Amino acid sequence: MTTLEPVFKRPVSLKEVQTHFCPGCQHGTVHRMVAEALDHFGVQQQTIGVASVGCSVFLYNYFDIDVVEAPHGRAPAVATGVKRVHKDKVVFTYQGDGDLAAIGISEIIHAANRGEAFTALFINNTTYGMTGGQMAPTTLPGQRTQTSPEGRNVALDGHPIRMSELMAGLDGVSLSARVAVNNPKNLLQANKIIKKAFDIQISRKGFAFVEVLATCPTNWGLDPLAANERVGEEMIPYFPLQVFKDVTAL
Repeated sequence: MTTLEPVFKRPVSLKEVQTHFCPGCQHGTVHRMVAEALDHFGVQQQTIGVASVGCSVFLYNYFDIDVVEAPHGRAPAVATGVKRVHKDKVVFTYQGDGDLAAIGISEIIHAANRGEAFTALFINNTTYGMTGGQMAPTTLPGQRTQTSPEGRNVALDGHPIRMSELMAGLDGVSLSARVAVNNPKNLLQANKIIKKAFDIQISRKGFAFVEVLATCPTNWGLDPLAANERVGEEMIPYFPLQVFKDVTAL
């Protein structure tokens, strides 16, 4: 009898637990890519994740690694301390847009500008996910949220912040890229870039920043399919997918 070998397995760096995320949420997809990168480089036992506040905080429920929980927005500061003390460890932050681009924007800018040797993963779903769907710094023009029921008015609220472009302008940044996980082509590119972000740290080449466009079906008021389509139809036109800076390619 022929025994079929599985070709799609759970990454070793992920715990075997059932997800609690909303149907259609893409945190789980990004988690898998991060875990695959850790497995690829064989660094599970040397990795320390830093979780902040928001849906991203549940990092420790899913990854079979050491995780430090940081106050709201302060993950880059905590990661800086962890990496400076444990230079031999692989350290990464995992933050949402309300956390990183609002209360924590000064933390990420200064950590990046100093070229701190950790990897920053930024999940952009254009809303505060955990706290009820308020307007975030990345909320699109005209997008309705709990705190912008008539849509974001750029004349009053300002324009959405394009974090990857902002990071690329800082001298301390080695990699700044924006990816998405809404279709197979973009998934393959995202997987490649996330691996590169960890490779930069492991190779001691500095600070890497990866922004991932993702869904929040519950707060968007959409079903999973419609939410996924929104990423391609509305988010990517405003937040183009691109590697904005890669000093290793020079």
